[in-house]
Amino acid sequence: MAQFPTTRLRRMRQHDWSRRLMRENTLTPDDLIWTLVVTDKAHSEPVASMPGVTRLTVADAARAAVEARALGIPAIAVFPNVDAARKDARGSEADNPDGLVAHAIKAMKDAAPEVGIICDVALDPFTDHGHDGLIENGVIVNDATVERLCAQALTQARAGCDVIAPSDMMDGRVGAIRAALDGEGFQHVMILSYAAKYASAFYGPYRDAIGSSVALKGDKKTYQMDPANTDEALREVELDIAEGADMVMVKPGMPYLDIVARVKSAFALPTYVFQVSGEYAMIQAAAANGWIDGERAMLESLLAFKRAGADGVLTYFAPRAAKILNG
Repeated sequence: MAQFPTTRLRRMRQHDWSRRLMRENTLTPDDLIWTLVVTDKAHSEPVASMPGVTRLTVADAARAAVEARALGIPAIAVFPNVDAARKDARGSEADNPDGLVAHAIKAMKDAAPEVGIICDVALDPFTDHGHDGLIENGVIVNDATVERLCAQALTQARAGCDVIAPSDMMDGRVGAIRAALDGEGFQHVMILSYAAKYASAFYGPYRDAIGSSVALKGDKKTYQMDPANTDEALREVELDIAEGADMVMVKPGMPYLDIVARVKSAFALPTYVFQVSGEYAMIQAAAANGWIDGERAMLESLLAFKRAGADGVLTYFAPRAAKILNG
């Protein structure tokens, strides 16, 4: 390569048109998955720790699906906030065919059938202890939890969910869910595995949003991954692919761009990343204080995921970003 002064890299940066010509990655609404919280309360209500995010009633969630269609957002990921009175140690409400999630799926698919619906599979929104699995003698048990997750996934599939997304990090759950779905004729239902989900400090506002923060006892370090590890993430992803995952996910997002890059490079499978609640809240809080340009930071963070190799991003910013990207 020729050196300075023959080579001047600033030449191609001096015009908007030339910057666009050499741009390596682009962000469009096609890259966004809207993460949305539904509630069984009578009215939608804001989430205090996530400015701009609202727990939506089923009716409002249906309207959000219509909005997603209009904005060109391909899919919505649904997370429930259920009444504490419906929670118990087994997360019984998780596979209730007349429960909040089933009603939300049906309403959203009726309103905008072209929009994909992705359903979280984990017990933490439904347990009175706030953990993703069943507890026996103080231990999160794996295999019994997987049985509950299969029942939950089947309930969601029957309601019309397009993508089952197990986020629990139990061993063997992808294979078990795939077998359960296929056994009931749901071969067409996809699995997006939270394959590399870390025991992160960035989930706090989400736990407020779904109402599990008060209930949670202890931490989730015995099933979610150690933030210090990278090779382990590749093993987790490889196992989930072998068990039948159609897509894989890394969670959280910005602190784990290296994991996104390694996963995409190693497996070349559709790879997604979750810009989690803590990441969202930090950008919003800094913007509200005038410390950063919130709009630019939002778009830059989303583009960074694409640059790292992600095929798409689960984000609370989806509708706001899509409106900007649509011009």
